[in-house]
Amino acid sequence: MMDQEKIIASLLLDIHAVELNPENPFTWASGWKSPIYCDNRKTLSYPLVRKAIQEDFARIIRQKYPEAEVIAGVATGAIAHGLLVAEALNLPFIYIRASAKKHGLGNQVEGAWKKGQKVVVIEDLVSTGGSSLSAVEALQAEELNVLGMLAIFTYEFSVAKDNFKNAGVELTTLSNYYKLLELAEEAKYITAGQKAALEDWRNDPGAWKQ
Repeated sequence: MMDQEKIIASLLLDIHAVELNPENPFTWASGWKSPIYCDNRKTLSYPLVRKAIQEDFARIIRQKYPEAEVIAGVATGAIAHGLLVAEALNLPFIYIRASAKKHGLGNQVEGAWKKGQKVVVIEDLVSTGGSSLSAVEALQAEELNVLGMLAIFTYEFSVAKDNFKNAGVELTTLSNYYKLLELAEEAKYITAGQKAALEDWRNDPGAWKQ
C-alpha cells in the first residue's frame, strides 16, 4: 500500500506540478541549473488534488497542533491553501507578504489577530527555507506564537534543515524529494541513471552539472 507521502508525490507528478528532466534542466531565479521544477500553484486547478492537500494539512494540524488558533499562509503560493485549511478547521486566516507594503498601513501581515495567539503557518514549497522563515519572523514580530510550519513539498536541502533547526521552527511536509524519486523510479517515470543524477543535484545543487 502506498504511503501518504508517495500519494501526494504521485498527485504532483500526475498533474505536472512537478517536472523531472535531468537532460534538459530548468534554470531557477537563483541561476542554479535544476533537473526538477515544482509549481504547486497548479494544484489549485485540480479539485481532487487541492482537496487531498487540504485534508492532509488539516489532519496533521489536528494531530500535532490541536491548540492552533490561527492559520497563516505565506504569499503568494500558500495563500489559497492556507485559506482552504482554515476553512476546514473553522479557524481565522491571515497571510504574510514577502515584504511590508510601501503604502497605506505598511503591513506585512494581513488580517486580524491578537497578540499571543497560536499560529500554524502554511507554505507551498521549501527550498533553502529563507523566505519561509522570513514569514515566521514577521509573525513573531507581531508577537504571534508560531507553533510550526507545514508545506506541500521540500527539496530536503541540508541548508534548509539547518535553517529550520537554528530558527527553532518545526517543519512538516506532505511529501519530499526522496519520496518523489522513489515513486518516479517505481513508476518508470525516470530511469535508475536519471535518479542518480537527480540525487547528485540535491546533494550539491549549486555545483551540479548535467
